[in-house]
Formats: sequence, C-alpha cells, structure tokens
Amino acid sequence: QVQLVESGGGLVQPGGSLRLSCAAYGFTFYAYNMGWFRQAPGKEREGVSCISRDDNTYYADSVKGRFTISRDIAKNTLYLEMNSLNPEDTAVYYCARLLGACSREIRGRDWGRGTQVTVSS
Repeated sequence: QVQLVESGGGLVQPGGSLRLSCAAYGFTFYAYNMGWFRQAPGKEREGVSCISRDDNTYYADSVKGRFTISRDIAKNTLYLEMNSLNPEDTAVYYCARLLGACSREIRGRDWGRGTQVTVSS
C-alpha cells in the first residue's frame, strides 16, 4: 500500500531553516506529481509547493523565494528546504501524492501523517 512518511520538523527561531523529508513507499515515485501542504491551527489545509513528474515546480506566493522543493528518485524521497522561516510558517506539514496536475492549485490523493514545524523566538 502507499505510505508517505515525513520527518525533519521541529522548533526553529525566526529567520532559521529546516529541511523536511518525505519517504515514499508503494508506488512508482518518479511517475507521480508530489506536493507539500501545511495546516495551521484553526485553518484549512493549503498547498505549499509541488513538483511534477517532468520536474516542473510551483510554489505558493507566501513561500516563493524561501522554500525549495526537490526529490531524490534513487531514494524515493521528497524534500522541502525551508529558509527565512517566520512564525506564520508554523503548521503541520504534510507530503502527498497528488491527484492531478502540479500547478498553483493542487489536491492530495495520498497523505503522510505530517510533521510539526514551529517557528518561535
């Protein structure tokens, strides 16, 4: 079965950096569009970034220029490098195999359990 396992979350000071990882199991990793989502307390889950099977990438306006999505096909692993973090980035971050295209609007098909990112001084 499909499994997605996030790691790398934690507590970081404003202006700091974190790298999230998502290990993928149970499907042909490189053949699918993948994405990162986040959900802050009391808010709806939102798309953060995605990478297509053709290696095209998209970012939400709120993170563009600060976050970088990438993947290591040999390791079946998706990454999200997060720089210049601010408290508004605090959320549970989820990786997902996407339903449909990688574009500004994305939908998840399969989800990991999430990893907490807290940005606080």
